[in-house]
Order: sequence, then structure tokens, then C-alpha cells
Amino acid sequence: MPTQLPPPLRPGQRVALVGTARKITVAELAPALDTLAAWGLEVVLGASINAESHQFAGSDDLRRRDFQRQLDDPGIAAILCARGGYGTARFVDDLDFSTFQQHPKWVAGFSDITVLHCHLLRLGCASIHGVMPVLFGQPGGEMALHTLRAALFGEPAVPLLAPPHPLNRPGTATGELVGGNLSLLHTLTGTASQVSFRGRILFLEDLDEYRYHLDRMLLHLHRSGQLAGLAGLAVGHFSAMRDNVVPFGSEAYEIIDHYTRRYDFPVGFGFPIGHEASNAAVVVGQTMCLTVGEEALLTDCR
Repeated sequence: MPTQLPPPLRPGQRVALVGTARKITVAELAPALDTLAAWGLEVVLGASINAESHQFAGSDDLRRRDFQRQLDDPGIAAILCARGGYGTARFVDDLDFSTFQQHPKWVAGFSDITVLHCHLLRLGCASIHGVMPVLFGQPGGEMALHTLRAALFGEPAVPLLAPPHPLNRPGTATGELVGGNLSLLHTLTGTASQVSFRGRILFLEDLDEYRYHLDRMLLHLHRSGQLAGLAGLAVGHFSAMRDNVVPFGSEAYEIIDHYTRRYDFPVGFGFPIGHEASNAAVVVGQTMCLTVGEEALLTDCR
């Protein structure tokens, strides 16, 4: 059964900003409030905004209750996760999605929000992997905001082009889009939020990881059979990677190539998805086409 896409937003509707992970203040959200108002949307700030429990946006229970309230409120048309960090997985198992499944709405964010993208896809609902409100004012983020607005309002997806890369493996693929942050996808293995990659186009990104950590996570995806049966792979930003005093010996894209060359699906490197200002919004669960040659192209082929 195809994944269900929530209805597009319309000007005048209300959207909720919530903190599911790291703490966030209203002051940090000022550019986002201005942008969302310019889009014709009314913003509701959840109880987790301005809340604080050590590094989190309030306690696990407060963040859960806030997110649940927005899921169940028929007057909220979309939920924008204010920032990433860490913490969403701590309460996802205690959420009740029964009302949401009857009346789905957009949930948007990236990085730690990969937990929600996978959990919702497993329930048959699409969501948006895109820039979060804390980053709305960053220099060079115009494309990220343009694609997020397009996804929220149901406009045609912007084709994503990755420049030529020597590690590209040519081919074409069609399938639902799945993925997000590699560290989170690895962490979700064996949980109620793990989603199958089989027959789908997987996209990956990550930030601030040691190179040997990347190798270990990709080795786990390989050994656990999660890379088998992919329709294709779109590789995004792997930003600010770290190394030990004794170098690992391979860069991030080389590590990915080391494990994916064992399979015959097409692989395109360098897509504008991840922890850079040029973070294009993509719909997790939407059917896409991946075309890889010297360049790589990801397009909506519904």
C-alpha cells in the first residue's frame, strides 16, 4: 500500500513549533517566526519551547506531552521540530499515533528527527526531511527554505542535482524515499522505529562523526542485511568528519563506497541534503526516481 501523504498546507492555517530534542529559546526562533508569518501561517509555540532540563527541551515527559498534544489537535496543520541534537528516541515509544493516522499532518525536521521519519513511515505516513526553524536565518539557506515551503504547500518537488563524482555507480532506480541521519538509522536497528529499506531509495547524511564510527555503522547495516535489496542510494552531506591521531585511511564517501560496491544498485554522491546550509527538503515516503551517471539526479516521478 503506498505511503500516505498529508494534505498540503494553506495560508491561514496553524503550525506548531516543538522541541523534541535539545533545548531551544523563543529568541533563537525569531527568524523562523518571521518567515512562517510571511508564508501566511499562524505559529503556535509548544510547551517545550523555552523549557529546559539539562540539555533537553524539558523532561522526556514534557516533550512527549507537547508532541502528543500537537499530533491530536485538529487545529494544527503541521508540526515543525524546532531543532535536533539528541532526545527524540527517548519518548517515541510512548506516543499514540491513532488520531494522527486518521488525520495525518506534516511533521518536518532532520538529524535527530530521523527517528520520527522512520517511525511514521513504518505507520504508512510520509513526513518532510528538511531544515528546522532554529536554522531558518542561516546564510546561504535560501534553497533549503524554498524547498521546505514547496513540500509543505504541496508544490512540485524541486529536482535535486548532485555534481559529477568519481565514486558514482551509474544506473536508474524508482522507489519510495527513506533515510536520514546514518547514526540514527543505525541506532533504530531492532527497535519499533526501524523501517525496511528494501525496494526503496535510501538517502544518508551525518555530522561530526569519527571515520571509524562511520565504518562501524555501515558495516552493521551491511551485516544485518539492511543494504540488500535497495533500489538505489543517494548520499548527502557528511560534514565535519573527524579522525583519530592514527588516521583511519578513508574519507566518508570512500567508506560508503567500500560497503555499497558489493551491491548492484545505483549510488549517487554529493546531494544537497544534510548539515549544510544547502539542505534541500525531501519527502520521506514519496516515490522518487534516481538517475546516476557522471552526475546524479533525484526527481519526483509520481
